[in-house]
Amino acid sequence: MSTGKSNIVLIEKSIGSQRFAQIAKLGQIIFHAKDLANLWQIREPNTLYVTLGRYVKKGLIFRIHKGFYALKPVENLDSYQLGVKALSGYGYISAETVLANNGIIFQNQPAITLISSHSKKFSIGHHQYHSRKLADKFLYNGAGIVDQRGIKIATVERAAADILYFNSKAFFDAANLIDWKKVKELQELIGYPKTSNKILL
Repeated sequence: MSTGKSNIVLIEKSIGSQRFAQIAKLGQIIFHAKDLANLWQIREPNTLYVTLGRYVKKGLIFRIHKGFYALKPVENLDSYQLGVKALSGYGYISAETVLANNGIIFQNQPAITLISSHSKKFSIGHHQYHSRKLADKFLYNGAGIVDQRGIKIATVERAAADILYFNSKAFFDAANLIDWKKVKELQELIGYPKTSNKILL
């Protein structure tokens, strides 16, 4: 290998090391291509995708789908984090998923329920997701939403309030496990309309 080629290889390795050091500083493992473009200050789309393609071939990053990448294979990613990150915007885990996890609704939930500004169903790997659309004035109200390992998740009472917003006649198998006073307080804090569910009367 000529000295010129050796220098080019060394420069490319140095740039690559700097780029992954930047990713490490963020403390995140799932990214959209636009996130990496901003982080690495790559303005030319073709340059970005050629660069990402090279890193994928080397096994340094993993392509989830077009424009969506991770530092680990899909099967090794947190399913909640993956779903929220796939939204390309603000969202949180709530409704059926939270209530099922807490033994409040008994029916099996094949899809993870997200609340966001989009209504859609999608799957990534063997994970299924259902995103319920919520108006921004309610969506960005953080009452009853907690941060767990960088993932926003509704409390049981927020999840119940969310479900009642979408379906005022919703049924809860273990309604006694919910603090209904807190649910009513949250409904007022968020600005949700009052529901006619008999549990709240």
